[in-house]
Amino acid sequence: MGGDLTLVEQFLNTLDERTFRRHGQQHVPADHLTSVEDLAGWLEEHSLAGRPLSPADLTAAVALRTALRAALSDDAKAAEALAGFPLRLTPDASGTLRVTAVSDVPGLDAVVETVASSVAAGGWHRVKLCAAEDCRWAFYDTSRNGGGRWCHMEACGNRTKTRTYRRRAD
Repeated sequence: MGGDLTLVEQFLNTLDERTFRRHGQQHVPADHLTSVEDLAGWLEEHSLAGRPLSPADLTAAVALRTALRAALSDDAKAAEALAGFPLRLTPDASGTLRVTAVSDVPGLDAVVETVASSVAAGGWHRVKLCAAEDCRWAFYDTSRNGGGRWCHMEACGNRTKTRTYRRRAD
């Protein structure tokens, strides 16, 4: 995955909206960023921990996640929400420029910079939310033409196609 979009994918999936039933088990939706401690744990797990966090940092993290998910859903509100996460061109020690985020929230800058690099390199279009209404899991589309719609064809794709078939058969 270009620019380590795995980090972005995992950040997006801290909101688990899946509600489907699979192998007799009902999936229960969950938000894994409901407290400052949750955010601190996620950042630590991804080696992004920095200064101690505040409730404002949690608010910013949830706002970023919401804005990125909205952008993947072609929601017009995404542009306004993403405006709170500015970027700058910053020279590095070798004299070249790099894009840096200036959110001042430990760890979030890495997510924003990865998204920005991915957009610039043309890889962002492969980050998607599953088209299954009862899933919406973020995934990186590895299909040859970039036309993948489901996080897992054998699960979400199969469920969706089976539902469509049954509706037509009735």
